[in-house]
Amino acid sequence: MQTITSLIRKSPEACWRVLVDPALLTGWVPGLRKARVVATYPTGLPREITFEFSSSLVYSLVYTYDAPRELRWTPGLGARDAVCGFARLEPHESGTRLTYGLELGGARSQKDRAIGDPDAIVAEFVAWMHAY
Repeated sequence: MQTITSLIRKSPEACWRVLVDPALLTGWVPGLRKARVVATYPTGLPREITFEFSSSLVYSLVYTYDAPRELRWTPGLGARDAVCGFARLEPHESGTRLTYGLELGGARSQKDRAIGDPDAIVAEFVAWMHAY
């Protein structure tokens, strides 16, 4: 699993709201065309989300939470192409420290591996948060 750490000039609460809002995912996840909530927890947080990146890359992820500081995801449907990972938020003097870990499914093509580059995902999230 590749792990990336970055600092964000926003509060952990603001970062958390964006991380757990499926409607915002297409704004900062590179190549994501559509995210659809399949199931939710009684708290309203998504339990399973289906992701569509291209005609050949569709899978779902199942989420667990240690709100409001960490979320984890594991493959649901389409597990061979899916990812597993986590995002952890910690208060920092300049805002929030994000630690993001990601492991890509072994059956991904080279093109689909580029879409799942954790450096690019974190860079997009940080840029989106600073513009948000």
